[in-house]
Amino acid sequence: MVCCILACTTANSQSKLFFREDWKAIPAATPVTQEHVVNPNLILSLYGPAKDEIKKSNHPQIPNDPYYIWSGDCKGNWALSLRYRDKWVDLTGDAKIILRTRQSGFRQLHLILKPGTGDWLVSDQSVPYTPDWVEKEFKIAGLSWRKLNIETVTEGSPVQNPDLSKVAEIGFTDLMPGGGTPASSRVDWIEVYGKEVN
Repeated sequence: MVCCILACTTANSQSKLFFREDWKAIPAATPVTQEHVVNPNLILSLYGPAKDEIKKSNHPQIPNDPYYIWSGDCKGNWALSLRYRDKWVDLTGDAKIILRTRQSGFRQLHLILKPGTGDWLVSDQSVPYTPDWVEKEFKIAGLSWRKLNIETVTEGSPVQNPDLSKVAEIGFTDLMPGGGTPASSRVDWIEVYGKEVN
């Protein structure tokens, strides 16, 4: 009986896919809006001085070109987040976030989180320059964090051991203005693995 209880507890503690977002296969638009979100359970939020310049891009003339978020036209710092309509997520333990992204120039894509405390965080770790599309996995337990001013989308001082047991919003930023095609961030899709919190 004890073995069964331990096995069940371990199984229940494993992180599962909380959400995935691929962006709707509809024409490119600036800014990206809720209309471009595929998952009906997710709410999109845009932040920063250049929030109205975040584009949902696609090039129909390019075979297999994905529908993706693009920062190239942003004249200032920007950030994008998603939140589940009626649940938070526990990002402790074996939680992870995976993105398919393509970075050009000096743009490095960082994760951003809004825990239940309301204080935004940005990851020290990032996705650097990539010559083509890549899938990047972030294991949350191995990341370090800094405070994030969500109004200006600028990083602050380090935060030691933040409580990530209840996270409301999850997203990304490169903490920089866009520089067109040669210097921009692209995000095709994002997957979040954690434990649901009602």
